[in-house]
Amino acid sequence: MNLLFVRPIPRPAYPEFHLEQERPVPCDAWAIKYMSEEKTLLEVSTYSKDTPVGRPDTDGRAAVFVPTDSLDLATANIRKGAGIVGFGNPDGSLTVYFEANRFDESSLHKWENKARKAYDRMVMCAPTVSKAKVDARMLEQIGIIDGTGITIKLPESLHGWLAAADALDTAPSGAVVVWKK
Repeated sequence: MNLLFVRPIPRPAYPEFHLEQERPVPCDAWAIKYMSEEKTLLEVSTYSKDTPVGRPDTDGRAAVFVPTDSLDLATANIRKGAGIVGFGNPDGSLTVYFEANRFDESSLHKWENKARKAYDRMVMCAPTVSKAKVDARMLEQIGIIDGTGITIKLPESLHGWLAAADALDTAPSGAVVVWKK
């Protein structure tokens, strides 16, 4: 039997494992109890297998998202029609950066330019308030963005997001957007 020395960390969900001092505990006792509990699908949230995990380097891959109906835009700080990019975290959540052209900059009128601005901010680790850590159920991945462009796999979802913002004129002309060199 393997032994693990555990520090005194209270585990409220498992009162029988409250520890007042360091002592050996069988490694598999807690894991067996935890893994044997049934979890409903509502308790488990994760992103798609296509979602890149971890912050990308310059020119690295990141995901492009649109909100699902479960995201409350009134409290989320994400404006309608925003370009939303991000990556998956090991805990199953998503870290997203977004740009909605709040100050009406003419170079950010098109949706792909908003997504590119958010992507650049993300890979450069630039300080911003346009960043959030969200539950994966709140967003739907519609494509991939990297240093060469955007590939949109679900254009109908993007069009729905832009239609809700009355911004269909900002939609990309095709499913692949290549950055000009």
